[in-house]
Amino acid sequence: MNLIYIYLLCICAVILGIRFMSSPQTASLGAGVSGFAMFLAIVSDFVPVPQNALYLISAIILGALTGSLLGSKIKITSLPQMVALLNGLGGGAVVCIAIGDMHIFSFALVIGSIIGAITFSGSAVAFGKLQGFLPTFNFRLLNPMVLNSLFLCIIAFFTIMLHHQIPPVYFSALLVFSFFWGIFMVMPIGGADMPIIISILNALSGWTSVAVGFAQQNILLIAVGSIIGIGGIFLARIMIKATNTSLLKLLNRPATGTIAEHTHKQNAQTISAQDAAFIMKNADKIIIVPGFGMAAASAQHALKNMGNILRNKFSVDVKYAIHPVAGRMPGHMNVLLAEADVDYEEVFELDDINREFSETDIAYVIGANDITNPDAINNPQSVLYGMPILDVQKAKTVIFVKRSLSSGYSGVENPLFFAPNTFMLYGDAKKMTEEVDKFLEQ
Repeated sequence: MNLIYIYLLCICAVILGIRFMSSPQTASLGAGVSGFAMFLAIVSDFVPVPQNALYLISAIILGALTGSLLGSKIKITSLPQMVALLNGLGGGAVVCIAIGDMHIFSFALVIGSIIGAITFSGSAVAFGKLQGFLPTFNFRLLNPMVLNSLFLCIIAFFTIMLHHQIPPVYFSALLVFSFFWGIFMVMPIGGADMPIIISILNALSGWTSVAVGFAQQNILLIAVGSIIGIGGIFLARIMIKATNTSLLKLLNRPATGTIAEHTHKQNAQTISAQDAAFIMKNADKIIIVPGFGMAAASAQHALKNMGNILRNKFSVDVKYAIHPVAGRMPGHMNVLLAEADVDYEEVFELDDINREFSETDIAYVIGANDITNPDAINNPQSVLYGMPILDVQKAKTVIFVKRSLSSGYSGVENPLFFAPNTFMLYGDAKKMTEEVDKFLEQ
């Protein structure tokens, strides 16, 4: 079979796989179809057998074993870090290809190496921040807009200097400045902006593949890279809309979070697991709002059990409300709830459920801090101001499960903790939810 037909088959399979992944019921099938398409694409490159086949096979085996090991060992709560890491590896691979082909001038390869270097270093920083290795820094020496503009001008200068050849010194300088731009671009970002930057890095990893595809005249790389790039752009657009921001604001506003001060001058009302269970089983309608606290404690199975008990034993109407930027990556909460076999029809997005909080007896908030902060609506001085939130404050009673009154990822204190209709259930999210479940079962 002609190689072009194999490539077209792989492209169609990837698109079909992505289509299957749009539903939790067929997501596993979609992953399998897309994975098989990539396997077929790799095998097709060995027809005819290249002279360096042994080296290629060794590299493929090493990569496959590493990927399989990481995929089997990674906890589902650490998926955001995994996504950031994979984005970075894609960019790093393009940089390696560009270095290997440096003797052959290609403007597409130069552009790809720039994007690849930014993707690699930016994703490495995102991985470190998500893993807790790196804090959020606020670079005060230069305004973020000035810093980004400076890097852009420097990289543009070295790109222009390349002309129709790639002098090693210019190319090396280009890569170095691109690497540092990725670091300085992502380092100040935190809070609800992290899912957005992950989406952008995901898009960049796709466009690096497109650049390599043009440089090597490979239709498969161009097509699949375009799918990834466009998908990342649409995902970032959804995230940007969900936080009522823009890409320009995201990349050019100073960091917050690490410089915030919290005094907790007010006192928050507390509630026990037993009392929480009592008022929940006497409610007519409950909306559960999961956040990163659920992910960190792996409390999704306990939440699933809670929903089942309330629904089956006490005839309570139970729904789950998901904010687009809940957690550390797009779809983070959806994946966790799907892993716990929560019925997809019980899970609602912000726009579909927000109006129901005013007629809800209890909002059970489990670690969702920034996405429920009323300051996003009421306080023009807040860094969250303008971001759409889940209107849990409108529920008759709010039960907030947290270890303490500490701020969310943005570093901003949540006045919802001190609202007259809010009760704090202090402790580990999984442990406290299981405690509530135990009293509900009695």
